[in-house]
Amino acid sequence: MLPLILIFSGGMVLTVADLVMKKWVGNSSPFLYGLGLIIYLIGMVFLSQSFKFKNIAVASLILVLFNIITLLIASWFLYQEKLSLIQIVGIVVGLISVVILELG
Repeated sequence: MLPLILIFSGGMVLTVADLVMKKWVGNSSPFLYGLGLIIYLIGMVFLSQSFKFKNIAVASLILVLFNIITLLIASWFLYQEKLSLIQIVGIVVGLISVVILELG
């Protein structure tokens, strides 16, 4: 259970970092840029700690997939961005790949 908590926490932290960087793009604040980098680093700490318990490929895939899903949800709420059919298919394929890797 701990590896999944680490991975999902890392994914959430990376989502926050992505949102900070999106804000930085809009106003080029050096503070936001530095804050975004620090938050990314914290997310990577969660990921690296999960490597103690999970296969590196599986842990990385789960983190990236969770980050993408939470980022899509956040961008839908915050920026009213729509999901295309190909994006939905990509998420489903990603989830299937996690299941396949976990079975192996």
